[in-house]
Amino acid sequence: MSRSTHAVIETAPAMHRPPEAVSEGYAPFARTVAAFVPAGLLATGHLYVVIPLLARMSAEWGAPAAVLTWLVSAFGLGYAAGFLLFGPLSDLYGRRRVMTWGMAATAVTTALVALSPGSGAALALRVVEGVTTAVFAPTAFAYIAERVEPRRRPVTMTSVVSALFASAVVAQLAAKALGDLLGWRTVFLLGAAAFAVVTVVLRRVMLPDTGRGAGGNPYAAVPALLRDPRLVLVYAATLTVLGAFVALYTALQLEGPAGIAGDPSALLTLRATALPAIVAIPFATPYLARISPARRAALALGLAAAIALVVGLTAPGVAALAVLLAVFAFAIGVAAPAVIETVGLLAGPARATAVSLFTFFLFTGASIGPVAASAAAPYGFAALIYGVAGVLALGGGLVLIASSGRRIR
Repeated sequence: MSRSTHAVIETAPAMHRPPEAVSEGYAPFARTVAAFVPAGLLATGHLYVVIPLLARMSAEWGAPAAVLTWLVSAFGLGYAAGFLLFGPLSDLYGRRRVMTWGMAATAVTTALVALSPGSGAALALRVVEGVTTAVFAPTAFAYIAERVEPRRRPVTMTSVVSALFASAVVAQLAAKALGDLLGWRTVFLLGAAAFAVVTVVLRRVMLPDTGRGAGGNPYAAVPALLRDPRLVLVYAATLTVLGAFVALYTALQLEGPAGIAGDPSALLTLRATALPAIVAIPFATPYLARISPARRAALALGLAAAIALVVGLTAPGVAALAVLLAVFAFAIGVAAPAVIETVGLLAGPARATAVSLFTFFLFTGASIGPVAASAAAPYGFAALIYGVAGVLALGGGLVLIASSGRRIR
């Protein structure tokens, strides 16, 4: 742990002091990873799980599949809003308590989606499901930053972030297989059962909360965090991480090579080829962790920008594109947890609230990415990809500028 982090812990108010400062033990590394990774796959996967089920929903309700794509956006809106809710609440009431109640609520809201009588009810329930599911990311990231042994934190954080990235592919593949076999409603009922199991597992694996904050408004830290110019720069960089990632895949869908553009199945297959690179990230993290978080984030975003530039300049074939996208996914997967670490070190005792803002900006960027790519589509594929490269380079520069006034290790 760095000297600056020790200073933060020593000067933190009692109600916000990280638990390892007052507790002798750390969370068990293997059990924490084994519980949090499947939970992350399940939670973020429910953002994407309806995509392969849209045709079946459309046939049952008689609603156009294009209209039902709002089931993805509805979840995303609730998901982004939920990040701002649960981080501060976990500051006040404790990580395990908030995680347990939030995941139990998600089991209920997911089951209710399965019982939707029509598309209107499903849209409303998907918003609610998104809100409750958002308990996982900010609470898990804050818990890892506080309760996992410092030398194990980068690997634990990266494993969970990698699960969030992998869920975009894994959830769609699983939902398609189960939907074809059992129907779309069963997919959500099984999801509800899985959330119930995850609730029990997390309750058993997470360390007990060390105490409850007495009084105070847990959201009062938000304005102060947004007035910190260093954090504002990092949050601006956060918008570029998933924003550029999603924009690149949207560009491929809209304007990409023949056999990919306009074919969701081909694009999903192309995404699946990046899974080995995502799985490799936690294994590379012990070596990458020797680089400070801010510099690691900047280097990873720079690598992603370079890969995007190569894609735009060379217009590679499908095989070469698959290799380049694997490296691109690896770079983005390294950048995201490095940015989280940077936010946590800058935020000090308001870490959970700061990480909630991080996740809000991360998925806000993911929502902006497709819209921006669609708006830029008339300018052609190369121009689109050059834009992605420029945005990523800007994000890396912002992280470096934010960290330049204070050494972050």
